[in-house]
Amino acid sequence: MSVKTAQAIVNGQTINLTLNSATGKYEATVTAPAKSSYTQSGHYYPVTVKATDDAGNITAKDDTDATLGESLRLQVKEKVAPVIAVTAPTASALLTNNKPTITWKVTDDDSGVNPATIGITIDSGTKITGEAISKTSITGGYQCSYTPPTALADGSHTIKFDASDYDGNAAAQKSVTFKVDTVPPTLSVTAPADKSVTNKAACTVTGTTNDVTSSPVTVTVKLNSGTAEAVTVNADGSFSKALTLAAGANTITVVATDAAGKSTTVTRTVTLDTGAPVIHSVTMTPNPVDAGKTFIISVEVTD
Repeated sequence: MSVKTAQAIVNGQTINLTLNSATGKYEATVTAPAKSSYTQSGHYYPVTVKATDDAGNITAKDDTDATLGESLRLQVKEKVAPVIAVTAPTASALLTNNKPTITWKVTDDDSGVNPATIGITIDSGTKITGEAISKTSITGGYQCSYTPPTALADGSHTIKFDASDYDGNAAAQKSVTFKVDTVPPTLSVTAPADKSVTNKAACTVTGTTNDVTSSPVTVTVKLNSGTAEAVTVNADGSFSKALTLAAGANTITVVATDAAGKSTTVTRTVTLDTGAPVIHSVTMTPNPVDAGKTFIISVEVTD
């Protein structure tokens, strides 16, 4: 008797094998399944081979066979890497919180994201992986978050994100650079002096401001209950604003705000008094007075 047919069954597809006279083996060129075998039971596609002779006798072997089982387990690997999407912080963000919650998503629609490979690196530190990162299962991957246990220093920081799928494909590394600013800007008002009194309505507010982390700084000046008006801040941080005082007590409010939204306020009180004093009466006692003797002069004055 001789072999009549030889077949292989792969992923539900039956393939007829042809005798290769040079090798004496039954062969076929087969297109692998389009999806990774990692998601299959045992992480492989089971293959069955079947041979039939002229008498109709059939022999079949599959992945459970004690002798040939290992050779009938087809492993298929995908070539598409996972995708990383960073949600917070955003690029060039200015944060007033020095322990920001970092959030991102990793997805892979085939073999799946390997959670052990999910990691982040803050600046030049050691890569953070494992249970330190919170991972919530979502369709096709994980929603991730991490909050630094130690406060980040004020200034610029860069976070790098990494992940791979179960077939070893590494995602394109993502990174985001942002700034932390927990310190409000400096603000020095050099004029007018607080609680000063003047007889001139014209008043010029002058001062300097700066913020090392998130310049430029904006400055507003408000007189009494009026509108806060923006003031030009020069390259060296100096500013000035001309005001017209109202009669009596005036409150001047100066606010410096940095790009992160943190602000510093300085208040000055200035009194405008343009009324001259009034002399109501003068008495000299005694009058007349003896030469070389003392006398008392008494003046009644109001203002």
